[in-house]
Amino acid sequence: MPNVMTQDAVSLLKADHREAEDLFKKYETAKDAGKTAEKHEIARKVCAALLIHMEIEENIFYPAARGATGDDDKLNEAEVEHSGAKELIMQLGDLKPEDPMFDAKVKVLSEQIEHHVDEEENELFPEVEDSDLDLDDLGEQMADAKAALQEQHGM
Repeated sequence: MPNVMTQDAVSLLKADHREAEDLFKKYETAKDAGKTAEKHEIARKVCAALLIHMEIEENIFYPAARGATGDDDKLNEAEVEHSGAKELIMQLGDLKPEDPMFDAKVKVLSEQIEHHVDEEENELFPEVEDSDLDLDDLGEQMADAKAALQEQHGM
């Protein structure tokens, strides 16, 4: 029986985008207030959320979108952007929050994600919504995968 609370694929991804934006804003507030432990926890949360988000996009959403739209250029670019974000996340994992480069890396990650979100929401998502892709079914698959990944990572 389908979960009546399941979002369609695009709505699920947009909700993830809003969550990341909110966490990045909270990070800036904690940074400005000199709350090192708090900003470290927020950075950990946003990085974990982004990694899960990217995994469901890459393994479920992008292949379906590629098949439905045939837009290899946008999807290839999105995957390259993910690669850059993952690299920054790995670098952040090697740093202490007191490191002078920590804030700079979080800021650049935030800017990269902002750019990526803008392109997805204004270019890719409208294409997908205009296709014949079953976004409700896809959203259910993505929600199930996201929940499993969150449980696997103790979130």
